[in-house]
Amino acid sequence: MCIRPFILALISLFVLTTAHAQCLGENLIAALSKDEKAALYTSTHAEPFATGNFWLATRGEQTVYIAGTFHLDDPRHDAVMSVLAPHLAQSKTLMTEAGPEEEAALQAHLASDPSAMMDPAGSGLATALPPQEWEALTAALLRRGIPSSIAQTLRPWFVSMMLSIPPCALQMAATGQGLDKRLIAAAQAQSIPVKALEPFDTILTLFDGMTAEEQTTMIRNNLQVEPQAEDFLATTADSYFDGEGRLIWEFSRHIALGLPGATPAQTEADFAKAEAALMTDRNRAWIPRILGALQDGPVFAAFGALHLSGEAGVLALLDAEGFTLEPL
Repeated sequence: MCIRPFILALISLFVLTTAHAQCLGENLIAALSKDEKAALYTSTHAEPFATGNFWLATRGEQTVYIAGTFHLDDPRHDAVMSVLAPHLAQSKTLMTEAGPEEEAALQAHLASDPSAMMDPAGSGLATALPPQEWEALTAALLRRGIPSSIAQTLRPWFVSMMLSIPPCALQMAATGQGLDKRLIAAAQAQSIPVKALEPFDTILTLFDGMTAEEQTTMIRNNLQVEPQAEDFLATTADSYFDGEGRLIWEFSRHIALGLPGATPAQTEADFAKAEAALMTDRNRAWIPRILGALQDGPVFAAFGALHLSGEAGVLALLDAEGFTLEPL
């Protein structure tokens, strides 16, 4: 859900090991106190379209089937696909964040020019972080198959993304069949065209608006919760399959507020900036592409479930375009 398909394509360039333990994380939300849980659900459900992964949008004779996805493999996707398959079969186009052509183009681009992801002269993280944190970072990356000689060249945005994926999930991320890939395979089997919602190099520019200091802070925050990466993955997956896509974003905010040195004002500012870069700015860019594809007939749009909710979520934006929205 929060791990983008482009990142999964990049992982295959870096994962140096092939054997990974099974992920055995625990649901962190389930461990919250009754009051904490109530407050979390209240803030989550205050957002527009906070629950539900699958939607039908109609405007006159125009139809968009919408699937909020979880990008990693999970056996629970089997039941989801049985529900979505008939809607996909009625569609003339499948739109995803990244189609096969975009993933191939990104890998080819970085294979020929990896400078967007790596700086051979050094990214500066080794000096930007205190020695103890740098040591912890290189240890965390080594657990993900990335030696320190490479770690010191990686761009900060890629380091942050790698920290969000527990070592046990790397092979699954690189080779598994998340819901996006299952839908793409089903569309290809039926000769349904697959179109991308955004250019192949989008991931390389998402963090351009963040200063070096902000990116370093993001790494330091991720590093503090990295020992619980398996638990966050389990929590994310459970929230997704419970139809509580927005919940994991609000839970991340809850965790961030509890980090050492965090203040409500700064945390809110950081989350607003991250939400704009990772979600809302992209949501707005996707709408014209979805509307354009409708000229060929019904569209099936599949993208990370975090893009569904909020005042600038895809569902609210379609509502503003005059579509009637119904949960599937």
